[in-house]
Amino acid sequence: QMPVSHMARIGRALVMDGKQLGAGEASQCNVSLKKQRHRGILSSFFCCFRDYNVEAPPASGPSVLPPLVEENGGLQKGDQRQVIPIPSPPAKYLLPEATVLDYGKKCVVIDLDETLVHSSFKPISNADFIVPVEIDGTIHQVYVLKRPHVDEFLQRMGQLFECVLFTASLAKYADPVADLLDRWGVFRARLFRESCVFHRGNYVKDLSRLGRELSKVIIVDNSPASYIFHPENAVPVQSWFDDMTDTELLDLIPFFEGLSREDDVYSMLHRLCDR
Repeated sequence: QMPVSHMARIGRALVMDGKQLGAGEASQCNVSLKKQRHRGILSSFFCCFRDYNVEAPPASGPSVLPPLVEENGGLQKGDQRQVIPIPSPPAKYLLPEATVLDYGKKCVVIDLDETLVHSSFKPISNADFIVPVEIDGTIHQVYVLKRPHVDEFLQRMGQLFECVLFTASLAKYADPVADLLDRWGVFRARLFRESCVFHRGNYVKDLSRLGRELSKVIIVDNSPASYIFHPENAVPVQSWFDDMTDTELLDLIPFFEGLSREDDVYSMLHRLCDR
């Protein structure tokens, strides 16, 4: 049996999209909209992953594999009440100018892991995709489950918004997953870990670096730590792992249809928080 310390190192190295947030540490709005859920027996091996389910592959040697994704740390108590300093906008924005096709549309930034899919190094019999990922000269198979109704959700979002995939994962994993997931070319751009801002142990998705008017930007993400700079722009979703009866993406479509007709996103998102 592999020692716990070695398993922890491998699990840390191979986690797909690190999201970690302790109960009561998110904003009051996010606490009312998001629920904690049991992460499975392997979580007992990884005490630092309080909000992420880590699947480790079989041991292939003593070497520690380089991380695909660093896990987001928990928000510190009081962060929700503090003014979080936002870095100055960059000289060059992350996104190019909007195309004619997207002119006048709002921009929706959509997370990948536990929002649209769940991935594991442990074989899954009903996996929708199996993606080979090279790590330290060894090919590992990543088993990917699609969240129920993700196809319908993405197609409708692509009709309503300029859609951008933004994940803390490395491109070597997330790019091939997006190729298989987005058969319709919904995502106008894909942003990966290098586009995040590392802040207090978290990879934060700084919306001010996109090059879009913030009053017309929405982020859809299961991790409040990812949008700590702009919580007022967020539509929180519950983390998804394997519940095939889940309807969250389907249920969100009417909300986004209404949001697409608003002059700016804040009034409707404030109403969402107040529910």
